Parts: sequence; structure tokens; C-alpha cells
Amino acid sequence: MTDQTRPLEGLTVLDLTRALAGPYATLLLAGLGAKVIKIEEPVGGDLARENSPYLGRDGIMVERAHEDDISLSHLTRARGKYGVSLNLKRPEGKKLFMDLVAKADIVVENFTAGTADRLGVGYEACAQVNPRIVFASLSGFGANDRSGKAMDVIIQALSGAMFTSGEPGHPPVRIGIPIADMLAPVFTVIGILAAIEQRHRTGVGQHVDVSMLGALTSFVAIENWSAMAAAGMPARTGLTVQRLSPFGVFECADGYVAVVAVHEPLARGLFDAMGQRELGDDPRFANRDARVANAEVLEATINAWSRQLPVAQVCRLLEERGVPVAPVRHPEDALVDPRVVERHETMAVEHPTYGSNVDLRTAGIPIEFSAASTGFDDALPVYIGQHNEDVYAQYLGLSPDDVARLKSEGVI
Repeated sequence: MTDQTRPLEGLTVLDLTRALAGPYATLLLAGLGAKVIKIEEPVGGDLARENSPYLGRDGIMVERAHEDDISLSHLTRARGKYGVSLNLKRPEGKKLFMDLVAKADIVVENFTAGTADRLGVGYEACAQVNPRIVFASLSGFGANDRSGKAMDVIIQALSGAMFTSGEPGHPPVRIGIPIADMLAPVFTVIGILAAIEQRHRTGVGQHVDVSMLGALTSFVAIENWSAMAAAGMPARTGLTVQRLSPFGVFECADGYVAVVAVHEPLARGLFDAMGQRELGDDPRFANRDARVANAEVLEATINAWSRQLPVAQVCRLLEERGVPVAPVRHPEDALVDPRVVERHETMAVEHPTYGSNVDLRTAGIPIEFSAASTGFDDALPVYIGQHNEDVYAQYLGLSPDDVARLKSEGVI
């Protein structure tokens, strides 16, 4: 990829977010080139600063041992952002924020619904100062829904996602990655970029409203659960998807493999790899509908074969016949796959002072452009308000004495 300007260069984002969902949205914007100004309360700051584990002079620790130990959560989510402190509950703090809004393009917040308006920094207040502002609210249930606080596990539970995994009759399964916290920000960024495009035509910004529950439920709804129930197909099939059988994860002697043999040539290739070509002539497995109707028997037959062989051999046998197959990898192995490393889809993590004594990797920007680049500015708010002087001078013309006074008064 040639060294080109990043797509969102020139856009300024005011980041009022904390925890994961909101900060991931602004992280994506930062990686695409926007200047993200992370605004934190002068005392306490982002909740993620207190997330274990920590990285510091002694390596990785469960408990913070030194003042300059940094939570890995903060270290990864605050990359490329310029950190300022601001007390929005103080009149002068609110005024400073509105002065920044007048010069910004985008505001992103993930307060509990109604909090931004209550603080006087919601969309209507910001639009009065800057009609071009694109104001994004990312909440659990929608900007106008006061149902309460929402965390990833709460949204997984309410969306039905927990009942799409696991075996029938067994407890619900929490998806191992914070899927709601990661999915809603992607929709938020899509909404922001769509609003920016519309602003190019109209000259006016707008409010972008994304709910975590809506984002994840929309993904759950891609399958027609009512139709499957009416047809007698189990919604929860554990490691396989019986309506596509053979499709899913199968056990080997030393691990697991994912196999897709939905269509006729693939199924025949699987049977050949198993040394059981006659299965293709068995009325129970001779066509796709028959395989679906007899999925449990077919999957038991495949598992009986695969359990006798190592993962590498099963993969080789299926690959030789063009059947899609892959080993089920541990995340540590997946993150260092040369394909994702080369495309910067995962990136190294280091303490800005001490580096790292282990190979830590985190999320990159999984998009490549033919005439643009991605990547993060060399900025990280290690401590709260680290970039106060630079940001307030650049955007508001404040002097070091002005900044010192605001700090002494508790405004920043």
C-alpha cells in the first residue's frame, strides 16, 4: 500500500465516550485519519483506565504496582487520541466544550440516555453553536430510551444472541468476545460517515442515534428463527448448523476443525476424504435436503471419522479435495497470522516508556484503500489531560497561564 493521506484527515472529533463501545467507535475514526480529542473528567477519567491487566516497567500485572502502569484496555482504546480534561458540570467547562464544538465536525457520546442533554451538551445545544455538527449517540437502547444502563452481557441476553449458540437443553452461551460492544460502534461509524456525506450536500449536520440492542438484534434477525421452528429445525445446534449440514465444527484427535460441505461437490469430496464414498449413494445423504433431514446421523458419522485423526491430517485430506476446512485456533495464534499482521489488521502493543516483554497484539483497522492509508497518530493520553495545553492552544487560543488557571480552578 502506498503512503497516502488517510481518508478522514481534516475532520475533528470530540470524544465524550468511555468504557469500550464508544471508545472503539472513535478509535476507528482516529485510525481513518480524524483528529480525535478525548475528553475526560479531571478526576477519575475513563473507566477503562482501571481495567486489569496492566502493562508497565515490571511487565504485565493483574494489579497496578506503579503510577505509570497503564491498563491494556486504555492503552489499546486510546491510541491515536489527544487527551484533555474538562469538567462539564462547571459553567466554564461547558463553555469551553461549546467553544470546541464550534470548531469541530463530529461529537460522539455514549452516556446513559438523556445524560448529555441533562449536562447541556446534547445534540440540540451543540447544533445551536454549530449547525454543521454531526452528533452521534451510542447507547444501550436508543438516545430517548431510559431503560437503564447496558453492558455487553446484558445486550447479548436481551437480543437472543445467547440462545443462538450452545446445545439444546443446555444453558445459554455468552459469546466470548464483547460482540455488542464491538458491533454497535461499527454501525455508529457508518452512521457518522453517512451524515458527513449528507452534510456535503445540505451543509447541515444531524443526530446519529445507534443502540447496542438494535445493532445486535438486527444481526440475530438475519436468520428466520420462527420459520426454522415451524419446520422443526433446532435453533440451537451447538457446534454445527444442521440446516446446512454438514457445516460446523468437528472433533479431531488433537483439536477441532471447521468444515463446510454444504453443496453436492463438497459433500462428495468430504465423503471421499473419509474413505466412505458410498455415503454419497446412501438415500439419507444423497442430496442436500436428505443430509439436512438426517443431520444428526451424518454429523455423528463425520465425528467418528475425524476423532481418529489429527487436525493437520484432516485439513490436508479435505484441502486436497477442495473442501473448505480450517483448524480451530487459539486467539493467540490467530492474532499473529501473517495475513492479518501484514495488512495491519492486528497491531503490536507496547508501553510508551517501557515497551513490552511479551508479544502483545491488538485490533488494527481492517480496511485497505487503493489511494489512502490508515493508521494512528503518535498520541496517547497516558495521564488525564495530557494534551490540555496543545489542544486548548490550537483550537481556542488559550495560553499556558490560561490553562494553569483553569486547572487550579478545577475546570480542567
